Amino acid sequence: MSALSVTQVRRRFLLLHGLRWLPAGLIIPVLILVMQERGLTLPQIGLVATAQGILVLALELPTGGLADALGRKPVLATAWVVNLLSLGLFVVADSVALFFAVWALQGIHRALDSGPLESWYVDATLAADPEATYEPGLGLAGTVIGVAISAGALLSGGLIALGPVGPFSALTVPVVAATAMQVVALVVLLCLMVEVRPARGASALRASVREAPRMIGQSFGLLRRSRVLLALVAVELFWGFGMVTFESLLPVRLAEVVGDADRAAALLGPATSAAWLVSAAGAALTPLLLRWPGAAPGAALLRILQGVTVVGMGLFAGPVGVLVAFLACYAVHGASNPLHTGLLHRQVDGPYRTSVLSLNSMMGQPAGALGGVALTALAAATSISTAMLVGAVVLAAAAPLYLPAWREARRKPVPAERDVAELAPTG
Repeated sequence: MSALSVTQVRRRFLLLHGLRWLPAGLIIPVLILVMQERGLTLPQIGLVATAQGILVLALELPTGGLADALGRKPVLATAWVVNLLSLGLFVVADSVALFFAVWALQGIHRALDSGPLESWYVDATLAADPEATYEPGLGLAGTVIGVAISAGALLSGGLIALGPVGPFSALTVPVVAATAMQVVALVVLLCLMVEVRPARGASALRASVREAPRMIGQSFGLLRRSRVLLALVAVELFWGFGMVTFESLLPVRLAEVVGDADRAAALLGPATSAAWLVSAAGAALTPLLLRWPGAAPGAALLRILQGVTVVGMGLFAGPVGVLVAFLACYAVHGASNPLHTGLLHRQVDGPYRTSVLSLNSMMGQPAGALGGVALTALAAATSISTAMLVGAVVLAAAAPLYLPAWREARRKPVPAERDVAELAPTG
């Protein structure tokens, strides 16, 4: 890893990040529509989608430990191969069983994909320069995600407008394009991701599999020993619960305000594309937020601000106000992620980095499921606005959990941010 400079590491990381999310952008607009076109009902779609959540929850920590023990490149390459298989099966799937297999493969992919690329970036950056500040790169990665998904969604719409191509229906064409893009992404990954590993081959794989449980145990040990890390991981519980407000309840709230579900859906399409762009813009603010107010206080303030935006979605009377609050919520969301993950990285050494990231990510799964059940039940019993207000309070309630990291930073300051121009990717 030390053969690459900080700038080279950052460029490769951002390119790989964009290639990771571009196929997702192509798929998102047609995901449900393709399954309906192939004959699945909405309850059947909900059923097959559970395969992903179950497998992510089951495999998140084991795969994180495997990435720390075996190496980030082989685990990430395996993840992208599994995603390629899932997309290829999605092109031809025409039954509940096959779509269940598609979602199960997606679950395996998500579990394997969670953490290795980001951990490689941080470790490679520190190998090139132990004093380097990597949070701006994490912020730029958030920007790349937003732009890639938005671009993919726009490209998907353009491909659909072309109509059927050969044996593929108009809705299937973006899936075929996403499959081709995944092949390109895999080739680029194998060429650009440089990682130094002490051992290779079957014996190294067996040793890594045996080592993975110890890595998982060590990551839990870090939580027991570090109040700061425990508090940061606990943020994900509040975050996962509260995200239901703008991921699941917002469409229902918009339909309520507009008075027509079809018109609400027509408004939500371009609004969602715009939301990913403002999320990218929010992530681009990372260098400024690191300078003032700082990572921990900035993350805490953003948790409160996100709660305020959800309050706006729940209380504004017209569609313009609801959509403006929705866009503001995504801008805050994009700005929050890099600060939170940067604080996590500051608390863990390289050997356990991916395991801790997986542990953090895993916390959001049950919290999101609980939020989905609790907030939708509350909405049915009272109103959508009431449920959104409760979710907003939960989001804001995570803010005090950043206090331990803030206190630690005041005792041992994070290296000062260098010139932002120096940190921006060039060429």
